[in-house]
Amino acid sequence: MRALTKESRAGLTPADMLRVLLEGNARFANNLKANRDLQLQVKATAEGQFPGAVVLSCMDSRTSAELIFDQGLGDLFSIRIAGNIVSPDVLGSMEYAVAAAGVKLVLVLGHTACGAIAGACDNVRMGNLTGTLERIVPAIRRVSADEEPGTFKDRVAAANVCVSIDDILAQSPIIRERLASGEVGLAGAMYNVSTGKVEVINACAYVREAVPLAEALHI
Repeated sequence: MRALTKESRAGLTPADMLRVLLEGNARFANNLKANRDLQLQVKATAEGQFPGAVVLSCMDSRTSAELIFDQGLGDLFSIRIAGNIVSPDVLGSMEYAVAAAGVKLVLVLGHTACGAIAGACDNVRMGNLTGTLERIVPAIRRVSADEEPGTFKDRVAAANVCVSIDDILAQSPIIRERLASGEVGLAGAMYNVSTGKVEVINACAYVREAVPLAEALHI
């Protein structure tokens, strides 16, 4: 399996790119990694890169986007920050990926058993982390603590994906323009650290072709 080229990426729609990631995750979850010559990919990408997607995910050591989606060198822009929150720096990186580098998909990826989510739910206060966790509070407010208390924090993690998507849409005219034109897709998903599987929870109606999605969560 070769790294994406300018030509091969040009032939992909946003929905195609989402399928590529979901198919890669299916391989990962079933321990069927694609056969890649990584040294060949090093050489192929030495003078240029043409990633197909930018993935905003958590810094959790179990959530490497390249591994979870079985992608190679040069296939993804990966932005990792505790709680997959959106900040001006994160948005700037996304806008570079979309407007300058030409990715087809923006994906926000949350996960189960997230320490940042747990910290926000437990009102942790610790140095600069305090401000980071405060960005998760809007997601906490979206979720009822009375409904299935045992799943509360994972439901907050899913709500936090939707909050991050709302923040992207509200704060980045550049990304909104590309979404409106259909050049780029925007989706949210959750990764289960126990099963290795990714479930799409929010396609924002911006992935314009039919994609087999899990039933959307109404948060």
